[in-house]
Amino acid sequence: MKTTISRPRRLAMCLYIASLLSPPAARADETCNSPYMTNLIKGQEDYMHVWTLGVAGMGDGADKLVTIDVNPRSRKYGKVIASVAVGGRGEAHHMGFTDDRKYLWAGRLEDSKIFVFDIGTDPSRPRLVNTIADVAQKTGFVGPHTFYALPGRMLLGFLSGKDHGGVTGMAVYNNKGDYVARYPMPVGKSAAGTGDGYGYDLAVNPQKNALLSSSFTGLTNYMADLGKLIKDAAAMKQFGNTMVLWDLKAMTPRRVLEVPGAPLEVRWSLREGENWAITATALTSKLWLVNQDAAGAWQAADVGNIGDPAQIPLPVDISIAADGKRLWVNTFMDGKTRLFDLSNPRAPVQIYEKITGKHVNMVSQSWDGKRVYISTSLLANWDLGNDDQFVKLYNWDGNELKEQWKIDFYKEKLGRPHHMKLNAEANRGGVPNMVAAR
Repeated sequence: MKTTISRPRRLAMCLYIASLLSPPAARADETCNSPYMTNLIKGQEDYMHVWTLGVAGMGDGADKLVTIDVNPRSRKYGKVIASVAVGGRGEAHHMGFTDDRKYLWAGRLEDSKIFVFDIGTDPSRPRLVNTIADVAQKTGFVGPHTFYALPGRMLLGFLSGKDHGGVTGMAVYNNKGDYVARYPMPVGKSAAGTGDGYGYDLAVNPQKNALLSSSFTGLTNYMADLGKLIKDAAAMKQFGNTMVLWDLKAMTPRRVLEVPGAPLEVRWSLREGENWAITATALTSKLWLVNQDAAGAWQAADVGNIGDPAQIPLPVDISIAADGKRLWVNTFMDGKTRLFDLSNPRAPVQIYEKITGKHVNMVSQSWDGKRVYISTSLLANWDLGNDDQFVKLYNWDGNELKEQWKIDFYKEKLGRPHHMKLNAEANRGGVPNMVAAR
């Protein structure tokens, strides 16, 4: 008798086999990357790709992938060397590498399109090779936010449902861009806890068979004018207040954790054998620790403030050091970059801060911790009229951030820079044919 195995079950079996494989000790050149990426930068990065929001009347006005030369030995160091426009404006936001690092997936939060770039054939000159335009129809979700590499797969986290509210889920695609399966966020009471259905970031700890997701808000809110949104009491209640610990092998919720205030980026400690992750809550300006207690149960705890929560500094991105002992935090409203000592993750201590812009958003650091990159744009309608749109590189000597260069994206007529990803010349070549753009 022939047994038929469902597609989600086949995917769970593949993830189980993949989880048995030991990821490399040095997981990635950027600490936010997936542990399953096999092609990693070692040493000095050569290029930075920046997913950039188009601005009407500025240049071609389109969203684009901008590439910067970031190797100090290059004659073009600190200069834009390539730009690939994708047409139109749809709230360009986040990106993620495939597991072989040959392709970069980039999403838009408004129209839910996904653009796949070949960044392996020539890392200095990305090429758009696929546009996936039927994401909402296939998945039932909108606002693709996080792109996370699994072996031969891409795990996508979404911000919204088709109703433009915050109840959403995750989806899996294969590396060719074909839809595989969907996984709704838990809603209501269950054995795992009480879920609110909201989503945002994703991160995996293979050693613990753990996938941790966080939560934000739906399309109606993130496409609203920030000033009006803040004054709308009903809208401000429509933000996520949970994180979900998933069984990675089975892709089922194991524990719903209460984390009030819209927990955003998820960063696992990269130290061998560690069992904790950290996040920052946007609305309450807190650091939260997620870890296992003595009995092995997953818990979440408020472990410290980021600035003065009463002033709503709005933490928007975090970057954990490779040894898990330091955490960079960018806060949008006050334009500050802060550094926390995580030697005791249950009691983080701020040890440094610097104003790095009028408003700042993303922060990325090199694997060796000697370089820190800053970008500015948060969301098109949340940027508060800020015309100081840039990418900066700072050197970190252990005591001070020292600016090396700044690229003014408005002066270059490029738009508003959001997400940043590092690449290297060593990644060149060996790219198989991709499915034709559709």
